[in-house]
Amino acid sequence: MKKKVIIPAALMTCIVAAGGLFYLLHVRPLDEAAATPVAPAPVPVVAATVAQHDVPVYLVGVGTVIAYNTDVVRAQIQGQIISINFTEGQKVRAGDLLAQIDPRPYQAMIDQYTGQLERDQAQLVNAKANQKRYSQLGTQGWATPQLIETQTAQVGELQGAIKTDQALIDASKVQLSYTRLTAPIDGVVGIRQIDVGNIISPSTASGLAVVTQLDPISLIFTLPETVLPQIQQQQEKTKAPLKVIAYDQNNTIKLDEGDLGLVNNEILQTTGSIQLKANFSNKDNRLWPGELINARLLLDTRHNGLTVPAGVVQQGPKGPYAWVIKPDNTVAIHQIKVAQISDGQALIDSGLDANEQVVVDGQYKLQPGAHVTLLHGKAAEEAAAQDAMQAPIP
Repeated sequence: MKKKVIIPAALMTCIVAAGGLFYLLHVRPLDEAAATPVAPAPVPVVAATVAQHDVPVYLVGVGTVIAYNTDVVRAQIQGQIISINFTEGQKVRAGDLLAQIDPRPYQAMIDQYTGQLERDQAQLVNAKANQKRYSQLGTQGWATPQLIETQTAQVGELQGAIKTDQALIDASKVQLSYTRLTAPIDGVVGIRQIDVGNIISPSTASGLAVVTQLDPISLIFTLPETVLPQIQQQQEKTKAPLKVIAYDQNNTIKLDEGDLGLVNNEILQTTGSIQLKANFSNKDNRLWPGELINARLLLDTRHNGLTVPAGVVQQGPKGPYAWVIKPDNTVAIHQIKVAQISDGQALIDSGLDANEQVVVDGQYKLQPGAHVTLLHGKAAEEAAAQDAMQAPIP
């Protein structure tokens, strides 16, 4: 009986020992592996280096190009147009003939007054001869003083008539000169407003055409009134006109460079802005009257300024920030102060140091302390494109 009890107890001991061995060799390692966290893979990013160089500081505004001079060519007399001597869009010089009004009525007036002048001149010669004869007779007692005085008055009357005739001739010549409609300034002629054969007069509101001066040309643009003290301070410092650069509406094509000519004498209270006027030589006619322009006023040049690509600058609850890559390839957030963003480059006032590496693309995947791997070449371009599609909309 005792032998039968010992055999099952030994069998039970073997089973327990085998189960413990199986747990130690197989189950426990699996539990420990599941409990151990797996290190996250490095985040691929595109990086750039903080550059240090001289950076121009701009004040950016929007403005409209205006012609330096704009003249409507109007008639000063009434008459029929007998010829048009320009084509629309033609460049003209001051004094060039644009149209001709029928000169015949005004030439006839000159001929009429010239005839009157010649008649009065002949009568004056005769009157002076009579005056001389009567004066000689008067000294001999053969002519009365009244007759001599009458003849002297007649000479004076004819002299006055001759002056009147000459004045009428001069006035008629002026009228005749008005039959030539000429360009008042150098510029470009616009759309013709009247055709050959029509009657034009001073009351014709639209005139013949508009001549617009394009060289030089002006730009009127606005800036916030808060920047006025900076402009005034820089003007006082430099004692020279500040530079203004004109760009197209997309802010990609540089059109021309000019000088600041005027800071308006009052602030627009409705908008809180100040108007400024810049003048451009416009030799290539790249600026056109009425064109909407982005104006950049060169306020100063920041020596040894720090710049990064504009994509580095991120916006957060505390303001702009940047992801900085540490030497161990982990990232950290640095709050930064941005002076300006121009031509895809951000000028940094504080928060970054020269030669630091910063993240340009891939920020949306980052957390403070995350490890990163840097992409280059084509991989960087693909990551930038993917980042643009997946980045959250601010």
